[in-house]
Amino acid sequence: MKKSAFWFMTLAMLLVIFSGCSSRPDGGSSSASGGDNAETGSGKIGSGKAKTTLSMMINISDESLTKAYREIVDGFTKENPDISVNLQFDSNGYENTMKVKMAANDLPDIFDTHGWAKIRYGEYLADLRDEPWASQLTDTIRNVVTDEKGKVYALVLTEAKDGMLYNVDMLEKYGIEVPRTFDELVAAGEKIKKESGGKTIPFYLSGIDDSTIGQYLDQFANPLLITAKNNEADALLKGTFDWSHITPLAQSLLTLKEKGLINEDVLTAKRSDLPAAFAAEKVTFALVGPAFMDSVHEIAPNMKIGLMPLPSMVAGDEPTFAGGERNTLAVWKDSKHLDEAKKLLQYFAKPENMAKLSNVSKNPPGLKDIKTNHELTPYYEKYAQVRVFPYFDRVYLPNGMWDVLCKNGTELLAGRMTPEQFSESMKTEVERLSKK
Repeated sequence: MKKSAFWFMTLAMLLVIFSGCSSRPDGGSSSASGGDNAETGSGKIGSGKAKTTLSMMINISDESLTKAYREIVDGFTKENPDISVNLQFDSNGYENTMKVKMAANDLPDIFDTHGWAKIRYGEYLADLRDEPWASQLTDTIRNVVTDEKGKVYALVLTEAKDGMLYNVDMLEKYGIEVPRTFDELVAAGEKIKKESGGKTIPFYLSGIDDSTIGQYLDQFANPLLITAKNNEADALLKGTFDWSHITPLAQSLLTLKEKGLINEDVLTAKRSDLPAAFAAEKVTFALVGPAFMDSVHEIAPNMKIGLMPLPSMVAGDEPTFAGGERNTLAVWKDSKHLDEAKKLLQYFAKPENMAKLSNVSKNPPGLKDIKTNHELTPYYEKYAQVRVFPYFDRVYLPNGMWDVLCKNGTELLAGRMTPEQFSESMKTEVERLSKK
């Protein structure tokens, strides 16, 4: 038995060591500004006389958001003094920690599925379809956390609706309408660069934190391959996709560089410098989550930041958003405290608590009829009818391809890879990772 235990723990540690980056940094953390302590505010909440203690792990580090979680949990334990909650926040090591816990089949009672409720965590999760909030999941998120048999995998506190953040006053200054197509986006960038005398370079990417490059490729893959009426979705899912059809995506990134619309120091630039550059009006557009706005407003409190859908890349198509889970709560199916865990989720699902998390994170709530009031609320209302598609890599690429996107994009910008070589590498890596 001791020998078996030894080899099990060895395997668990290997999972941590060899697991690569497989998902984008989500908007719950403040990584755009360098991030906070990975376990800010972690600890036990509730009465020392509680009969039951729930374990709860959340994949965020943003200080304002961790504070909101603590306040909600504190309210719950005051209403339910027989239950305490060991609330842990972790963003930097969350994914690897959860892989080890899955290998050991020893998960927290409640945890954040950070975009992978069905695909990665599904077999470990309790079915929440009978919970009172389940019927209120929004139309854009319901299918993301519900399978064809009706199982509901998680309570979605906030959902992602990612497009591009932009400097509202700058577009007005140069008489530019919000771009609806990629060609219009390039034209807008060229006009801004020219009329600002080169002071403003429209886009900012970081080769040091190459997730910014992966973000570009992943988000624009949908408009190129998925969102148009005639699309490649079935071919990608069936494994019959012609990977040369992704070459225009790589070319679009290279075109921005060749036209001087990306910062010249892209290979050495730091992601943490983006808020300051945006605040100084050296950048116009940013492919980042809403938490980025707080970092900008610390420097330029009066800067007006707007949200626009992703421009279309295929003639006849319309702008869209990329989306999915952002902040979620799921329950481990083998928890010894299922009833208490579900009770805590019901408390989080109260309209006032859902609104609090939405207002702090500036992400739309995952339940219907929640009234919010934050800087992006008017934009979510304005674009309420714009289609939302799941992140490309979460649906059409095998686990591990996020890292490939990031690295290949960097190689492309460094001139060490052509768009055609990018496509061939994507094909090779998808085939390799699909066999795992």
